[in-house]
Amino acid sequence: MNTAVFQPSPVRCSLWTPGTIVLMVFSAIGVLAAVYRFSFGLASTTNLDQQHPWGIWIAIDVATGVALAAGGFTSSAIAYVFHRDQYHVITRAALWTALLGYTFVGLGLMADLGRYYNIWHPILPSMWQGNSVLFEVGLCVMCYLTVLYIEFFPVISERLKSSRRFPALSRVCSGVTRLLERTMILFILAGVVLSCLHQSSLGNLMVIAPGKVHPLWYTPILSLLFLLSAVSVGFPMIIVESLTSSWALRLKPEMHLLASLARWVPVLLAVYLAFKIGDLMIRERAGHLLDASVESLFFILEVFLGVLLPMLLFLSVRVRSRPRWLFAASMLVVMGVAMNRVNVFLVAYQPPYATKTYFPSILEFAVTAGLLASAILLFRAGVTYLPIIAPTCEERTQ
Repeated sequence: MNTAVFQPSPVRCSLWTPGTIVLMVFSAIGVLAAVYRFSFGLASTTNLDQQHPWGIWIAIDVATGVALAAGGFTSSAIAYVFHRDQYHVITRAALWTALLGYTFVGLGLMADLGRYYNIWHPILPSMWQGNSVLFEVGLCVMCYLTVLYIEFFPVISERLKSSRRFPALSRVCSGVTRLLERTMILFILAGVVLSCLHQSSLGNLMVIAPGKVHPLWYTPILSLLFLLSAVSVGFPMIIVESLTSSWALRLKPEMHLLASLARWVPVLLAVYLAFKIGDLMIRERAGHLLDASVESLFFILEVFLGVLLPMLLFLSVRVRSRPRWLFAASMLVVMGVAMNRVNVFLVAYQPPYATKTYFPSILEFAVTAGLLASAILLFRAGVTYLPIIAPTCEERTQ
């Protein structure tokens, strides 16, 4: 197929739809909840306490958000590191998704921090703590977010050049872009390495709490499992984003590329499943699956619905060739990884002296919903005004 058909350009569609208006409402509610949190503190906003120091803002906004942004480094790796040039078409959308994901991860982390105004401290060498896993996570996320903005800069430069409204700014951006083109591969490699570092280190956060994490999830190789699950969800997240964008913007899905990506998903899921079940057997903790506890139920659902079932679905050529089936299988992987992060940070975490069970407050839900709605809204705005995806007359459906 002629690659000229896939020239990225802004999608000619209205930003204002009933769906985007609903997203704006949720975003506004999230902003109001965040203002209340920053004005009156964590105690009046959340159900957190000394025994439950984190809740859904860490489990969903941070841990899940980081994992689901893995499409950015997986698409860069396959297109630029492994030189699969046909996938360049989908890298910009994946990069835009990752950039938004990590940006809102930072905002979610600020909401969870008591002294949120000190979030910039890891920049200063005098504040570094080499013995802290969380320091490594924070530093890698900050560096990777910077790399994402650098990688995305040429997209903004293209838009300024095509609009011709700001000629002086366009010339400056064009010069910076030409300079970046000579060194972009270095930033791409840095992005892949940094992603692998902090994806795995997020799991290491729970390794220091062996007496507080349920045996079904606690393992010395939790960092490896986090990395493998992030890699396995990268391609399904790209598929979900691409199909959702195509349907929302009335574009023909790029099934020839998505079906090709989908062939690798069962292999990645099989590797992750082998390590997960193998670790459970080696540690002799499989017996907990039969104790009829809430933890055993959540573990079985996580593995069956999020790993085993989609792995079997992706092995089918019929599933990979049909957009709705492919979307459903990919969503299972996405929800499975999200459930894994929630399980590790909330379900499996049991403080020894807790006097009550943690359940998120209304304002915690509001902030999380607002962040998610804002990210989706900005993604829609990005593809509407920036050359991110490749809408063409030939690809539009009637």
